[in-house]
Parts: sequence; structure tokens; C-alpha cells
Amino acid sequence: MTIARPEPTYRNDEVGMLRSFLDHYRATIRLQASGLTDAQLDQPLPPSDLTLGGMLAHLAFVEDYWLSYNLAAHDPSPPWDTAPWADDADWDWHMAAGRSHTELDALLVAAIERSDACLDAALAEDPDLGRVVARPRPPEKGETATLRWVLVHMVEEYARHAGHADLVRQSIDGATDV
Repeated sequence: MTIARPEPTYRNDEVGMLRSFLDHYRATIRLQASGLTDAQLDQPLPPSDLTLGGMLAHLAFVEDYWLSYNLAAHDPSPPWDTAPWADDADWDWHMAAGRSHTELDALLVAAIERSDACLDAALAEDPDLGRVVARPRPPEKGETATLRWVLVHMVEEYARHAGHADLVRQSIDGATDV
């Protein structure tokens, strides 16, 4: 599997800049998991239980949750639609155990494709990043996110987990230049 990691642009409009950083970090996470065996993807860095496989699954969920479910108001995609969230609030992390690298990478790639399609459609309909997402939050939970907030949050989510991925990957095989 060859994964190209685009560099973020230095000059762009706000949407282009945010998307370039998002694409960079999406590829960074996939690269951190590349070349590892299925067993290595299940290997945590104690005392944490984070694994690179769990990270791939978690980020697939985050993609679907923010861009498909909230931004576009689509119903949850499989496997999130039948996830036992009441039994395990971190199911998105734990469901990766025992799954193959091919399956987990495909889960993330498919979620990214759905997210990009939702984002493209939203921007074609209304390019204002200050507009709220289609699925409002219940009043007791606070404000509804804007499209700008979702994009910044996605960059933050990936960047934070890229740091985790660096540590987990180095603990597995010593790689520091992924």
C-alpha cells in the first residue's frame, strides 16, 4: 500500500488551508500504521491501551460523526449504526482488536471519502464556514457547531492523535521517520 502525504499549503483561502492540513494529518496517521502486521496494530504503549489499529477505527468514527452525521445529518454508517455504545463508550477504539490492517485502513479510507463528499456538498450549497451544521445539539448540551469549528476540530483531532501515533509506532518497531 502506497500512501502519499500531501504537504499543507502555505498560501490558500481558509477552506483550502484547513483541508490541506486535514489531508496531511489523515495521511500521517495512515503512514504511522503502514507496514505493520495485524498483531502490531493491536500492540499498545503501556500504561495506555491506545493502539494504532484502535486509532484508525476511532478516526473513522470521528470522520463519520462530525462530517456525515452532524454536518450532513446522515444516519450513522456501519459499523457505527449498530455499535454497542451503551456497553462500551470507547467501542470505536476497542472494536479494532483482532481486525486486520487491511480492514481497518479500508474503514478509515471509506470514512474519509464519505466525509469529503459531505464537505464538498455542504460547501457547494453554502460556502460560509460560519454556518451551523445540519444536526443541531440539544439546548442542554450547548451551542451547535459551525462548519469552521468542525474543520478546525478535525485538524486538531488528527494532529493530537498523530503525536500519539508517533509514540506508539516508535515503541513497536523503533521507527521515528514515518
